[in-house]
Amino acid sequence: MLGLIGMFGGLILLIVLTMRGMNLLIAAPLTALFVAVLNGLPLFPQLAGEGAANYLTNYMDGFTGFIASWYLMFLTGAIFGKVMEDTGAADSVSRWIVGKMGMKRAALAVVLACAVLTYGGVSLFVVAFSVYPMALSLFKQANLPRRFIPAALAFGSTTFTMTSAGSPEIQNWIPIEFLGTSPYAGWEVSAIVAVFMMVFGYWWLTKMINKAKSKGEEFESRSTDPNNESRKELPNPLLSMLPLLIVLGFSYIFHDSLGTSALIIALTGGIISTCLINIKFIRNLSKALGDGAMGAVIAIANTAAVVGFGGVVKATPSFEAAVDVMTGIPGSPLIGGALAVAVIAGLTGSSSGGQAIALPLLAPHYLDMGVDPEALHRTVSISSGSLDSLPQGGYVVTTIRSIAGETHRDAYPAFGALSVVVPLLGAVLAVILFSIGL
Repeated sequence: MLGLIGMFGGLILLIVLTMRGMNLLIAAPLTALFVAVLNGLPLFPQLAGEGAANYLTNYMDGFTGFIASWYLMFLTGAIFGKVMEDTGAADSVSRWIVGKMGMKRAALAVVLACAVLTYGGVSLFVVAFSVYPMALSLFKQANLPRRFIPAALAFGSTTFTMTSAGSPEIQNWIPIEFLGTSPYAGWEVSAIVAVFMMVFGYWWLTKMINKAKSKGEEFESRSTDPNNESRKELPNPLLSMLPLLIVLGFSYIFHDSLGTSALIIALTGGIISTCLINIKFIRNLSKALGDGAMGAVIAIANTAAVVGFGGVVKATPSFEAAVDVMTGIPGSPLIGGALAVAVIAGLTGSSSGGQAIALPLLAPHYLDMGVDPEALHRTVSISSGSLDSLPQGGYVVTTIRSIAGETHRDAYPAFGALSVVVPLLGAVLAVILFSIGL
C-alpha cells in the first residue's frame, strides 16, 4: 500500500511541481527519489544486490538512454527550425499560407503542417521544432494568443495522425509484433475516429482561441522572437517549402531501412537545402546553429529528466502490482486493453512505453479469448496517445517550455484538452464502433 501511495503520489507531485513551473531537472529526480524511498528501493547500486534495481542506476539509465537514442535527432531538428527562421523561409511560408487561407485559418495551417509531417514519419519532437518558427509567424500575423501554439502543434501531431491506420509512427507499429497485425489494422474504424478527432478537436481549439480573443488577448512579441520587420525582401514561399518536402521525402524513403535514424539524414538534408535555396537571405548562420544546439540540449535534458522518473517507477514492486491490476480488468477486452495502456502510458510518460509494457501481458491472454487482433491493435494504439500527455510528459514539457517558451499554467489547459481529452474520446468511439461490429 505504501508503495502505491509513493508511486501515484510521486506522479501527482511531479505534475503539481511541473504546473507550478519548477525546473524539471530538479523536480523529476526529487519526485523519483520520493517514489524510490516509499517503495523501499536502495538509493545506490552499492546498497543493492548485483543487477538489482536501485534509484540511481534506474534513473540515470532512463536519463542517459533517452539522450543516447535521440540527441542527434533533437539537434538536427532544432537547427533546421532555426535555419528556417534565420533565412526568413518560415516567415515567407507563413505569409503565403495566410494569404491563401486567410488569417482566421492560421491555427488550421499549423495543425495541417504538423499532420502532414507526422503522417509522413517525422518524429513528434522534430515536427514541433520544425513547424514552430512558421507557427510563431502565423500566429503573429493573425494576432492570435501565442499560448495556443503548443496546443496546435500537439493536436496536429499526436491525435488523428500518430495513432491512425497507416501511420509510420511507432505508436502504430508496436502492436504488430504482439498481435500479428499490419499498420492498417482496423482502418475503417480508424478513419472514422480520425475524422472525429480532427473535426471536434479543431472546433474546440478555435473555440478556446476565440474565447481568449474576446477577453482581449492578443499576440505578445518577445525580445527573443526573430525580427523580420527590417527585411526588405523574403525568400520565395514555394521554394521555401522545398526543405520541408525534402525532410518528409527522405524520412519516408529511409524509414524502413534506418528506422528513426532516417530523421538524421532527412533533417540534415533539410538544413542544407534551406541554406542553399535561400543562401542570399542568410543573416547569421553561426548564431542559428548555436541557438539550435542550445535549444536541443535544453529540450532533450528536460525530456530525459522525465524519462528517468519513468525508469524509477517501472522498477518498483508497486508498478508491477499496478500493471497486474490494469491488465486484469474484467469486462470487454477492448475496454480493459485501452485502460491498461492509457494508465501505464500516464505512469511512464510515454505512449510507446505504455504499449511495450502492457501488450506482452495483454496480447496472449486476449487472443486466446478470441478477441479480434485488429480491433485490439487500433484501440490500444489510440488510447496510448492520451494519458501520455499529462503535464509531466516528455513531449509536453519539450513543446511547451523548451520550444515555445511558454509556462504550463498558460499553455497546458488547451494542450491537455486536445492531446488528452480528444484521444480519450477517440478511444471510446473506437471501442463502441468495434463493439457494434463495424
